[in-house]
Amino acid sequence: MTPVMITTMVLCFALTISVAVSIGLASVLGIQASNANMLISVKEMFNSINKFPLAAIPFFILAGNLMETGGISRRLVEFAKSIVGGVQGGLPMTCVLTCMIFAAVSGSSVATTFAIGAILIPALIKHGYPTGYAAALQATSAELGVIIPPSIPMILYGVSAEVSIGELFIAGFGPGLLIGLALMLFVHLYCRYKGWGKNDGDGRLGFGKATLQAGWALMMPVIILGGIYGGIFTPTEASAVAVFYALIVGVVIYREIQLKDLYVILRKSVLSSAVIMFIIANAGLFAFLLTRAGVPEAIGVWLQQVLQSPVMFLLGVNAALFVIGMFIETSAAIIVLAPILAPVAMHFGVDPVHFGLVMVVNLALGMITPPFGVNLFAACTVARISLDRIIPHLIPFVLVILGCLMLITFVPQLSLFLRDIVYAK
Repeated sequence: MTPVMITTMVLCFALTISVAVSIGLASVLGIQASNANMLISVKEMFNSINKFPLAAIPFFILAGNLMETGGISRRLVEFAKSIVGGVQGGLPMTCVLTCMIFAAVSGSSVATTFAIGAILIPALIKHGYPTGYAAALQATSAELGVIIPPSIPMILYGVSAEVSIGELFIAGFGPGLLIGLALMLFVHLYCRYKGWGKNDGDGRLGFGKATLQAGWALMMPVIILGGIYGGIFTPTEASAVAVFYALIVGVVIYREIQLKDLYVILRKSVLSSAVIMFIIANAGLFAFLLTRAGVPEAIGVWLQQVLQSPVMFLLGVNAALFVIGMFIETSAAIIVLAPILAPVAMHFGVDPVHFGLVMVVNLALGMITPPFGVNLFAACTVARISLDRIIPHLIPFVLVILGCLMLITFVPQLSLFLRDIVYAK
């Protein structure tokens, strides 16, 4: 059964068939090869998505779309620009900082790419930055959408590996801040080297005025994250609160969402949610069949024999995840691999929350690496350029995040210090 599944999946990938269909078809053929009842496929696909924490995914996607249409994202850009926009390279730094703030609500890198990129990519181009650089910067900065909580991949890892989602969320702040600050420092130095961005401060609002205009927008992450860690509501309930707050601010306070806009917003959110849920359902069936065939246990034993130390294990896993992330969508990779790798990580003494952050940060790189980087495609769509124009500008950003990944991997306290404070026994 397993050889049939793996062969089918690899062949489908080679034929550029979508990830969800490839995994689903491989699973169905695997069931046929083992002469099992086909009703297993329906049952396991339903079980894969019949989990309460997964309800947060469509709500966070909807919240991100409401923020984009309701003027929240634009005000966050002005706020971020008032802080860092006055220095050389301030506009690229504004892009990173805005994505960090937006990530604290949306939970989705693609939503962040469209919401912030629609404003900042044209602004960067207008200020003389190359179009390829602007798109690469936006795609990379939007990756923070799945690292800074709330995060859809963290929810998927928590469900798959049976790890506290609340602990994963609080642990995500350290890595998220590290990557955000590293990117801001890099773009500032790079712009000074290239001579770009000397007039980035033009048209910048004062900090007080920008803060006043963005006040309601800035309250959103405070309410969501404060509610989660204050014990007022769960991460799943927080996603519904985010939708309600974004709707009230966009319709009643900023008055930028009209009744006719709601259909477009809801349609876009439903389509995005359906794609993710379809991947989860198929990946869940695939993971069930692999588990039934004893593959996770076999891989675990093999890894323990080949990688004799925690350092070698983490290096080997990072190398494998980096390659896997290039070809397999982040959500699908986490659902399939987390149940396999998390127990092995625990055998080597690696905290499952820390390992979850390593997996999420590493696989998030797949969103900005060819050939299937979803953030790249989104940024290309906004910038209206082809993928090949992004690649030369993208390489330095990938190297910066790889350096941060090594720090996150081998300095666990970057992820765990806040978790240990908040969840101290």
